Amino acid sequence: MISIYEKALGREFRKLHPKIQERFGFGSKDMVASIGEGTMDEIWYARWAKLPLYIGTVRHIMFPERGLHIPFRIENYAYLDRYGRETVTWCRSFQFPSGIRRFDATMIYSQERNGIVDYLGSKQHLAVDLEVSVSGNGGICIRSGEQRFYEGWLGFRFPAGLTGTADVCEWYDDRHQTYRIRVDVFNPLFGPVFRYRGSFQARFISTRGSGVPSHVKPLREEARA
Repeated sequence: MISIYEKALGREFRKLHPKIQERFGFGSKDMVASIGEGTMDEIWYARWAKLPLYIGTVRHIMFPERGLHIPFRIENYAYLDRYGRETVTWCRSFQFPSGIRRFDATMIYSQERNGIVDYLGSKQHLAVDLEVSVSGNGGICIRSGEQRFYEGWLGFRFPAGLTGTADVCEWYDDRHQTYRIRVDVFNPLFGPVFRYRGSFQARFISTRGSGVPSHVKPLREEARA
């Protein structure tokens, strides 16, 4: 069984650094999870975006916080959701002096959309198409595309000017033997919105017997991609 990232990348997956292949190469049948812990050297947001980012904190979608050397944790579990779709969690926790902020997402591979769809937040109301590629240093790069909102019977696409495009790059630093990550969110009209960058160590744990903890799963699952 191949992971959703290998399915999206095809033969390009083998160009990833072995450590990145390991982190992005497991699925639900492997019964393992990747737990990363480290430090974000910088977290930043644009002051003009404070209100929409604050609204996002209710459902664990970004947040209006800035800081340096912020403790970070990321939990990636693979499981089958209620619709039988291979799913990977992206539960990110940031330990600010004022408290913990979370940025949660769940990713699936959509046959309908022929690629990975990222559901943002704790209730999967935002569905985002992702473009996945391999960087020159063997890292994985993810860029967000079209965004859709789903709530009950309601469903619509967000105009590009009202959304933020996210660029995520994760790679392995052989010299320092650590994973590094860079995330930049920008708006086509107003410029940079939010960013963070730092490094972490990752370990694999078995989920046999224990299963996937409830705190990394969404409170609601959306059938529409």
